[in-house]
This record gives sequence, C-alpha cells and structure tokens, in this order.
Amino acid sequence: MHDTGTNTDGERRDVAQVADQLLDVRFAANPLLPALLGVDNTRAGLGDISEDDERRTAAATEGVLARAKAIDPDGLSQQDAVTRDVVIALASSHLDEAALKLAEFTITDLFVAPASGLLTVLPMLTVSDTASADAYLNRLRAIPAYLDAALERHRAGVASGRVGVAHLVTAAIDHIDRHLAAPEADPLLRPRAPEDLAEKFGADRERILRDVVRPAFAAYRDGLAADIAPHGRPADKPGLCWLPDGDASYAALARVHTTTDRTPDELHQTGLELIAGLAEEYAEIGERVFGTRSPAEIFERLRTDPELRWSSAEELLDTARTTIERAAAEAPRWFGTIPEQPWTVEPVPEAAAPGAPAAYYLMPSSDGSRPGTYFANTYEVTERFRQTAEVTAFHEAIPGHHFQISLAQGLTDLPLLRRIGGFTAYSEGWGLYTERLAHEMGLYSGDVPLLGMLSMDSMRAGRLVVDTGLHAKGWSRQQAVDYLRDNTPMPLAEIESEVDRYIAYPGQALAYMVGRLEIQRLRAAAERELGDAFDIKGFHDTVLGSGAVPLGVLEKLVTDWTDGEARRGA
Repeated sequence: MHDTGTNTDGERRDVAQVADQLLDVRFAANPLLPALLGVDNTRAGLGDISEDDERRTAAATEGVLARAKAIDPDGLSQQDAVTRDVVIALASSHLDEAALKLAEFTITDLFVAPASGLLTVLPMLTVSDTASADAYLNRLRAIPAYLDAALERHRAGVASGRVGVAHLVTAAIDHIDRHLAAPEADPLLRPRAPEDLAEKFGADRERILRDVVRPAFAAYRDGLAADIAPHGRPADKPGLCWLPDGDASYAALARVHTTTDRTPDELHQTGLELIAGLAEEYAEIGERVFGTRSPAEIFERLRTDPELRWSSAEELLDTARTTIERAAAEAPRWFGTIPEQPWTVEPVPEAAAPGAPAAYYLMPSSDGSRPGTYFANTYEVTERFRQTAEVTAFHEAIPGHHFQISLAQGLTDLPLLRRIGGFTAYSEGWGLYTERLAHEMGLYSGDVPLLGMLSMDSMRAGRLVVDTGLHAKGWSRQQAVDYLRDNTPMPLAEIESEVDRYIAYPGQALAYMVGRLEIQRLRAAAERELGDAFDIKGFHDTVLGSGAVPLGVLEKLVTDWTDGEARRGA
C-alpha cells in the first residue's frame, strides 16, 4: 500500500524533510524520547520544562507547520500525503498543548508529572557503551536543574490561578517520600552497564544519586509541600473548568486526544448511551455465570467474590504471559503481517505502583536492546480482580499495542516520525478494538473473562462520561467515583485511581472509545461494501500499515483500500 504515486523526487524530499524537522524539534524538546526509542541515547538533558524552553519549542514547531502546509498535496503519493497530514496534525497538537501551560498545574504521582515522569522513564533507558553510560550519568546530574525549573512553573501556576489539585499534590509528595525512604530499591539503579563498565558506572551512579539526585528530589518535595500544596484545588473542584480559560483548554485537549472536533457534550452523551447499551450483554453472560440478569447484582458479585481475586503477584504475571502466548499463536489467521519484536511481562516498579494504572505497555527499542514490555500492577494484588487479566493482556500486548507499535517501527520505508509518532485516539482505539476482536478470535478462556471484557468496555464508556463530567461539567471527584461505582464493576481502589488519572491527565481518557468506535465504523463500512470479498487480514494490515495517524487520515486509508478491493473484485 506504499504507492509511489506521481510526486517528484523534490516533492518527496520536501515531505520527508519536514517530517524529519518536526522529529528533530521533538527530540530537542524531549531528549529522553530518542533514548527510550533506542534511536539516540546520547542527547543531553531531560527535556524542556521552563517557559522559555516552551516558547522556543513552539516557535520551531510553528516553522515546521508553515513549511508542511506550504507543500501542495496535489500529486503526492498516498503515503507522502499521509506524511504531510501527520506532520500538520502533530505540530498543531503540540502547539495546542503548549499554549495551555500544563506544566504549571500537572502535579501528581502519575507519570505525566515531572518527578514521577523521571522515575518512570529514566529506569527504562539502556546503557550499552561508554557514551550511553556517560549520557545516563549526565542525565542524573541534570535532575536538580530540571526539578528546580518544574517547581518554578508550579509557582507561576499558583500566581496565575492555574493550580494543581490538592490531593494529587499530596500524592506526588508521598511518591517522593516512598522513593527517598528506600534507596536500595531506587528505580534509577535499574539500568545495567556492560561488564567492562559496570564497576566504575555503578560507583559513579551511587555517588551522584546520594549527593545530587536524592537531595534534588527532597528539595522539590519540600517546595511542593511549602509553596504548592496549600493552594491546591479541593476535591470538589478538580476539573479544568475551575481554572482560568478552563473550558477552552479542555475543548482543545479533547481535540488533541481524539483527533476529532466532537464537543465535550457530544462525547458525554455518547458515553451515557454506551453504558446503557451494555446492560443486555451483562445480563446474558451474568445469567450463565451467576444466575442473575441484574447488572447491579452482577457488579456486586464481580466485586466481592473471593474466587475472583489473585492469590499472588506471580499468579497474575503468569496468567498474563500465557494469555499473550495464546494470542500470538492465533494471530496469523487474522493478520497478514506479524511483528518480529519480542515481548516480556514485568510488574510495575514498586515505588510507582500505588499511583500507577492497572497495566501499561512500553514500546520495544528500535535497536533491539529492550523488548516490548507489558507492565502489570501487582500492588495490593489480592484486591485486584482476575476477570480483567485476559482483556488487559490483549489490549496492552497481542494483538493490541505490541502489534500496533512494533509493526509501525518496522515500516522502514516511511520517515522515522511516522514510525514512532503517536495519536492517542488511533493507538488506544486500536487497543480497545482488539479487546472485542479477541472475542472474535476465540481467545477468551470462558465466561468470567468475557465479563472482564465487558468490565473494560464499561470503564472506557464511563471515561467519556466522567472525563467530560469532571472537566466540562464541574463534577466533584466523589461524583465521578460514584458514577463509576454505579455503572461499572471496577473495584473501588481502581475506580479512585482511574478518576485521579482523569483529573491529572485531562482529555486523554476520551481517546479510547472514540478511536474504537471509528475503527469499528470503518470496518463495518468495508464489510458492507465488499461483502464476501472482505478480507479481515487485509483490513487489519491497512489499519496498522501506516503507523499512527489521525482518525480522519485513517478513514481515507481504509476507504482507499476498500475501493481498491472492490475494483479488483469487479
């Protein structure tokens, strides 16, 4: 599907050039990204966080955006036209986010905040030679300046009325306290150097951690406690709508994360309708499992049945591994292209686990030094539900994010930006689509895991309601918690963690269901158009064959594929 079209070599170079320019701007603003990807782990620094840095990055991004828009799309090949669209969409999204000054009030124990972000990302880096070892140590040395700059942004937020949420600031402080209290378990000790460098690298790192890094985290923690926490928004006003220009800010984030123009009101109503529509599915499966068709009774059984809890962390991790292996064996019947990158399952690091989601995926490094990693949260494991283990593994690993991200990395005929760029609605929409696809593939081991699939559907539909409720309609934290308790079978601990995630990361939760609904709509349209000629492998290869794209671009790709298949069958 990577046609050459009619564009000239000069036009093709122009398109590739603006893609490379935007990627260079992103790498300069966030040098941890190329290190994490295995593209370049020697770039200095930890990333832009000061307001001056933000302005410089925005100016550079505006320049790339203008150059991309100046390229005439007429006559470009399909993939070059997609590249131009991707550059315009990504650059526009970066500018929209930069204008919101999120660094001023994003303070939480979730990985989107400064301190927790460092403690999440830095341990994922690899140290393979002298240059990467020096780069890692230099990053550690840069932590004091980075956290000082972050604290200044937070103080500016207090001055401008863009303040964090009090209980999330407390959670960030508690996370740092846990980190400082257990130096022997410091996640920054995780990267291992080759044997010939290990002794010196280890000694230098320990000294830097002791003398530089831990004092910097302690100073940042004290600054949060003294200067930021007293000004935090209360739990009954956690949404963006309570901040200056908050309604406009949230509408912008909804556009960024969904790549659509759907309004918060429209998204809220979609969520309400989806929640209502799930009741019959719960009734059908719940009757077989529990002997009742009442969603409320089914939810209660799912929350309280002791047989549906894990006995140990290892049991949870082993189930994830066997589930992914089962999916990998079945995948060739549903996908024409299978990624070669390996995968692994690991527990969420202990210090981060209390505030982390139930699971998440870290992409493989492009140099092969790190496999795709599915992190499962084993914190308070005996309170976690086993029924969602399979659906979560399908979403995060195979055929979900591991397939989508690994296949994108393998598209070496496309600019690097296309292979690593991200659109939340596309990537998370794909992950959510695969939860239902796994049912079609016959991968669920029984009715209880199918109730887990419905549980996750409820959560993602509930996200549309709750995220918009918090940030556009002025809901309190308790209103959001109560809604999810009434309309999903999630345990209270996960509900509270989810709600805090939506508060800390506005708009991101909207992307999942919006993306899934669009992929399902496009598939249904192709099935109607092609009838018996519809090829599920071809559809999936088309959806995954161009890297992450905005949903409007995905629609064009699938429509072009459908038209081509129809012509071939005529």
